[in-house]
Amino acid sequence: MKFYYKLACVVVLCVMGTSCRKYLDVVPNNVGTLDYAFSNRNEAENYLFGCFNAYQSINRDVENNVGFVTSSEVIYPLGLDDNPFNQIKSPGFKLIRGGVQNTSDPVINYWNGSNGGQPLYIALRRCNIMLENIDKPFDLKEPEKKRWIAETKFLKAFYHYYLIKLYGPISLAKENRAIDGPIEETKVKRATVDESFAYVTQLLEESIPDLPVIIGNRLLELGRPTKAMGMALKAEVLTTAASPLFNGNPDYADFKDKDGRHLFPAAADPKKWTLAAKACKEAIDEFLAQGGDLYNRVPIDKVSEVSDELKQVLKLQAVITEKWDQNPELIISSQYDFPYQGFNFPKLNQESVSLGNEHPSNWAVPLSTTELFYTKNGVPINEDNTGVFDYAGRNTTRMGDAANKHYIKEGYETAKANFNREPRFYAALGFDGGIWFGNDKINESDAYYVQGRGRFALAGPKSQYATNVTGYWPKKLVHYMSIMNQNASFASFKLPVARLAGLYLLYAEALNEEGTAPKAEILSWVDKVRTRAGLPGVETAWQQYSNKPGKPDTKEGRREIIHQERRIELCFEGQSGWDLRRWKELQGVLSRPLQGWNVNEDAPANYYRPVTVAVPTFGLKDYLWPIKNEEVVKNENLTQTIFW
Repeated sequence: MKFYYKLACVVVLCVMGTSCRKYLDVVPNNVGTLDYAFSNRNEAENYLFGCFNAYQSINRDVENNVGFVTSSEVIYPLGLDDNPFNQIKSPGFKLIRGGVQNTSDPVINYWNGSNGGQPLYIALRRCNIMLENIDKPFDLKEPEKKRWIAETKFLKAFYHYYLIKLYGPISLAKENRAIDGPIEETKVKRATVDESFAYVTQLLEESIPDLPVIIGNRLLELGRPTKAMGMALKAEVLTTAASPLFNGNPDYADFKDKDGRHLFPAAADPKKWTLAAKACKEAIDEFLAQGGDLYNRVPIDKVSEVSDELKQVLKLQAVITEKWDQNPELIISSQYDFPYQGFNFPKLNQESVSLGNEHPSNWAVPLSTTELFYTKNGVPINEDNTGVFDYAGRNTTRMGDAANKHYIKEGYETAKANFNREPRFYAALGFDGGIWFGNDKINESDAYYVQGRGRFALAGPKSQYATNVTGYWPKKLVHYMSIMNQNASFASFKLPVARLAGLYLLYAEALNEEGTAPKAEILSWVDKVRTRAGLPGVETAWQQYSNKPGKPDTKEGRREIIHQERRIELCFEGQSGWDLRRWKELQGVLSRPLQGWNVNEDAPANYYRPVTVAVPTFGLKDYLWPIKNEEVVKNENLTQTIFW
């Protein structure tokens, strides 16, 4: 009982945070025992809300999201920890450069909860306590009790799944072990990776029937799990389980526990893709049945006279920045406002230059990420055969002209790489010479444009801290209504965790890998996303504009198209890093130096020379996280992650 008393006190401290949402805004008073914590409905609800803490932190803090910081999408200046204005203290951004991960004190450690990671086994223990005591509140009605049990199992599934994505085979926390039991019972082994995925799937299948179809009180409860959220998570779990990193990965053939049991399957199981495809379709059907749809509304607030081209850009930006309750595409979203707009917003006027310390504009996009985006014809920039894109001369310059004036300042000299690109390129990226609508402007005719060449340019380098090292900004992560004048004012938005476009592409991937669906059906789900982006369908685009017209006709070709489409559509949303891991493609992406423009130069001919800004050192061992060595020492049954 002493242990449970201490544990209850710890849990109380954990749930004493504040939030804009009722179900996170919990400050219980002096909960002394578990009996008191579950003495009535209100106290038990407080405990339930504490189970959400790690879930919300994971969805909020992108600098601790492995899928964000290791995706190669954003480079953050290093060596800034001593700067008093540095708001980001996570070591996660250092991971992309390699050499910092270790077994003595792992970076972003979600096993123990250190170096930016949440202690997910403590979160799981909290969930188990909730389930163990759910029958105690005398005034808890049966329908609500079923919902709370379902929500807790959803959280258990989410936490286990997050651990699997990082560590592969994990120790399953199915129930809490007695503190007064034999010590050997606490020394848990890793389950196999198949057992780990199976348990997560089981939890979701148990929770989904009792989750609400919709959230009735959206003001107070938006963000709590729904049936569609549970089904979307199940779809992602099963797709991840079917992916090459976990499904018959030969690199892990020798990954065994202390008893010699293989922790990874010896061969790939194609049936896993069948299960994944089925789960994706069921999730899509459920979400659409409840009114979900792709976002297709052009924002009208603070917008007056703008062209159709700019309206398309604003619509694509709003897919991310629209409020959750007004965006039919969002399935899961963070409950907290995205707090990093000042890192992604270039200085557009003299008033904003003085804000470099508080809002340094220093999240930089490497050239390799910008080159993912298609030409305006909807094909890769190295495949377009029409002459609209000068691939060989993309790093040379040309003047902005009338044909491109909605995206590039007319008469301004910028890189050829910035011309004739798809609308998502202009919605996602800010660049030297690029139009930046917003910042308190409502007409396109007087919109700002980015001036980024050299130290005397408004958006150019100002200090070690206030410098964008590549010359490209993640424009997608700034609300068009945000203002960077003398006093910064940021319009709030919450970063998506899962949305319908991503689920469409996940389904297309699963169908393609499963191998029995016709080509037209597979590509139809990709085309739904492309149509919203203003692009022709895959077959039309490749047949008319690509030097590889037969690419969509093969499984391998469609795989490449689907993977690139996901990386474009979900860029900067914390998804690509996870995708590249499960595809076993991250090592290839990070095998080349990351480059940007020569940002300290003023003259266009000198500025537009690619220079190396980071040299990643990502190896085979980096696909999975190490467990802290002291854990392996204390528990001789626990096997360290392979290659560590």
